Formats: sequence, C-alpha cells, structure tokens
Amino acid sequence: MRPVTAGDVEINYARGGKGEPIVFLHGWPEFNRTWMHNLAPLAERYDVIAPDLRGFGKSRLIGARRAGGTPPQLLARDLANLMDALGIERFAIVSHDIGSVVAQTFALAHPERVSALFFFNCVYPGIGKRWGDPLHAGETWYQHFHQKPFAAELIGSSREATQIYLGAMIGHWCHNKQAFEKVLGEWVDNFRRPGNLQGGFDWYIGVSKYRTQLILDGPPEVPKIEQRAYFLWGEHDPVIKIEWADRLDDFFTSFEFESAPEAGHFVHFETPEFANERMLSFFASVLA
Repeated sequence: MRPVTAGDVEINYARGGKGEPIVFLHGWPEFNRTWMHNLAPLAERYDVIAPDLRGFGKSRLIGARRAGGTPPQLLARDLANLMDALGIERFAIVSHDIGSVVAQTFALAHPERVSALFFFNCVYPGIGKRWGDPLHAGETWYQHFHQKPFAAELIGSSREATQIYLGAMIGHWCHNKQAFEKVLGEWVDNFRRPGNLQGGFDWYIGVSKYRTQLILDGPPEVPKIEQRAYFLWGEHDPVIKIEWADRLDDFFTSFEFESAPEAGHFVHFETPEFANERMLSFFASVLA
C-alpha cells in the first residue's frame, strides 16, 4: 500500500481483505509486522489495516521532529487523519501496549467512529499509582531510560547493541521464549532505520507527564468508554500485570475479560491461533 501523508507524518500501513474495517495498533518495541500472524486470518472476513505509528516502522516524519515527544493525543489525531484519507468513517480497533492508549484516547474523542475495541494487555488509567510501586521499579526502569537524550544513540551505537537491547526486552516480556527467535533480526533492522529508535522513545517522553500524574494522584475521573470491548491478557506479562485489570469496570461500560495462560506481554504473537480465534469470535458477535 502507498503511505498516506497526514499533516507532518507520512503513515505507512498494510491492508488486506474486505468487509467491516478493523485497525490494528501496535506497541513498543514493535511495528506493524507484529501482526504478521494475525492479519491474514482476520482478512478472510474483514478489511484489516495495520499502520506503523508515528516514529515507528516505515512511517516517516516530514520536517523537524515534534518537540515534547509523542503524546497519545497526537497518535489519535494521526489515526483520524489516516482513516479520513482512506475514506473510512467507522471502524473497530485491535490494540496492544502503546496502541491501547491510542485506542482509548481515540474512542473518547471520537466515540461515533469506533464500532468495537479488542485489547491485548491494556494500559489504562486504572493502573494508577501502581506504575510507581517501588516493587515494580525493576520492570519500568526502561520507561525512564528511554527519556534520556543519549538513549537512542547508545542503543543504536552498533547493530550488536541494538540486538542485545531489543532481544533482552522482548525475551524478558515473552512467556513463549521461542516466539521471536526467527524474526528478531527483522526487528533489529527495523529499529536501526534512521530515526526509529528515537521515534519509539519519543512515546515515553510524550506520555511522561501524564504517567507522573497517575503515580502521584491515582486514576483521573474520565468518562467510561461505551463501545463493546474484549480484553485478552497474558498471565505472564511482567510489566503490564494481569492483576492490574481489576479496575476495568471503572473505565469501560461493556466488556469481556479473559486471561491468556500461555502468553506474556505479546499474546497476539506468542499464541496467535488462540488470539485469532478470540478476535474472530468477538468481532462476529459485534460487527454482524
């Protein structure tokens, strides 16, 4: 597919299938290839669209880097611009990690455009002060490191350094340790594209103020998301812990929750057949 120019970013995306549209939003350290096991099965019934978020993959910033990092509101605007350019008004969203924040931000800003939401290991306001739990600091250290001005230069200092870092992060977050073995080199090549390490790290700069407020003040009062939602959460995720799903009913009106007993952080990649079956079943019930 041709990239779409939307404001100050050229958005690369994959697309296939036909039917009701579903957008797939990735996390870190990912790009749209993280859905490589999911798009084809879903495309048998739906129009699937998987963009590289701003700063990731083959999406390209036009002009100078935006100051202040990449907040979720900016990525939600990019999503609106992409779908406008594709002529799609209403769509479902599948999301993971960073993508889950973008999905919620978009759903609250444009509820009329979102038909349904499917989340893998969701970052949502109910996590609150637990982000700053001293006992969890050993898992969230990278969120602070990524904000350092030297982080991208250090991790990108050689291909070996990039592979060590990404391999360690992905390997630690996976329960199925073999899931990424054959594609790790592709992930390394992707993040060694000019600007991609900093592009990913810009998310942590952009969301830092909001996350600090959560740690200090706890969850904010925001409207509940009304669209039907499904949460499939890896039991072995060490960074977005499954027990943190305990406050979903404070932020979502209508949802189903299921644990993924054989997965960690990357449910869709570690256990793709299981994930695909659950997505197909959910969307068959809400997009009929």
